[in-house]
Amino acid sequence: MHDYAFRVNRIPVGVLGASGYAGRELCALIHRHPGLELSFATAHEQRGQTVRVAGRDVTFMATEDAPLQDVELVFSALPHGASREWVEAAQRAGARVVDLSADLRPGNGQEGVPYGLTELTRAEVRGAQVVANPGCYPTSVLLALAPLVERQLVAEGSVMIANSASGVTGAGNAAKRDYLFGEVAEDYRAYGVGNTHRHMNEMRATLAAMDSQADLVFTPHLLPVTRGILSSITVELRSPLGDPMEPWRRRFAGEPFIEVAAAPPRLRDVAYRNAVQIFAQPLTGTARPMLLILSAIDNLMKGAAGQAVQNANLMLELDETAGLL
Repeated sequence: MHDYAFRVNRIPVGVLGASGYAGRELCALIHRHPGLELSFATAHEQRGQTVRVAGRDVTFMATEDAPLQDVELVFSALPHGASREWVEAAQRAGARVVDLSADLRPGNGQEGVPYGLTELTRAEVRGAQVVANPGCYPTSVLLALAPLVERQLVAEGSVMIANSASGVTGAGNAAKRDYLFGEVAEDYRAYGVGNTHRHMNEMRATLAAMDSQADLVFTPHLLPVTRGILSSITVELRSPLGDPMEPWRRRFAGEPFIEVAAAPPRLRDVAYRNAVQIFAQPLTGTARPMLLILSAIDNLMKGAAGQAVQNANLMLELDETAGLL
């Protein structure tokens, strides 16, 4: 066991796929982190280019040139389908890995890798060699549902309906017509309709592991804003709750990055923060007891880079909040 807390030098880490929104956010967080040092950042198509991140210059190198053997931990922000082989390469080089792609997440054909939904899986993440960082939508939805599902408070055989609206950075920074300013501004639309979004496998598998007896219907929407996710989730309960916020207060008591809100959260409440705000309120005028849950996160922080650093802190035996408060 390495006692990193007492080391004078910072722990060397690297970022694969650093030119994307999540990758750049990772570089910025690492620069500001009291215990980490960025040793390399890769971006194959932009190799050799220097960009300014958090007030410092970062020069990208090709992924195949990354000195994986020189770092203690690698963050892989490579595209889905391309990340797995580099996770394995980093492991062979002796580095721990936080994988931000979908390749190793539950429901995607890979078993035995700890799922980094930190507040629910902290014991598995602590000291792990590899962690699958959750998707942004699943982070918003699953943390909102967990206190009800774990305690079997959701009506058996019912349907949980989650509608989530995300800023455009959630789609990455590839040059696509659908994400041009003229296409997104002054508009609002659903996509991945019909319960077909690629995050469904991850959410279904995680809920099944909690022994959920309800179905999930999930529809994502694209907001004309840069960052943030607001999820609105309706749930049928087995019986009414005397205190609708009690399940979240009890489950997440003392959690530094979960805020049980006194009013419906807004994106500005969580922007640029590694936090999730959750609010719940009973619905009126329904034949059965139902609850509306609102969950807000920054998709690049708690939904990606911030949660990845939170997991890395646990893997490296650092303070979980280091570099994030």
